[in-house]
Amino acid sequence: MSALDHVSLGVSDLAASRTFYEAALAPLGITTLMELPDRILMGAGRPFLVLVERTPTRDAHVAFTAADNATCDAFHAAALAAGGVDNGAPGPRPQYHPGYYAAFALDPDGNNIEAVHLAAH
Repeated sequence: MSALDHVSLGVSDLAASRTFYEAALAPLGITTLMELPDRILMGAGRPFLVLVERTPTRDAHVAFTAADNATCDAFHAAALAAGGVDNGAPGPRPQYHPGYYAAFALDPDGNNIEAVHLAAH
């Protein structure tokens, strides 16, 4: 059971952020759940991500669980193809945790978005 229900990020351009997040998060099974005039809710159930057009959130770090290493790779490729900026190529990160494999990309507002797979160790 998770205590987290949702995370909101302020974005400067909702359309650009939607393009980025829909592409980057698709390999993780995350889709748009609801659209409102000034916000988009994305997820695969709860918890979910809310993108709100307002003063952008800066320097946030949001990590999404990936089913396996290949899904982290696919996230990274999709994020970069959608205009994201590489912030860490896919690969093991043993300095974080044994079995930690992750990829990082910056969203259109410079937030660090991560896909992580934790292998059994």
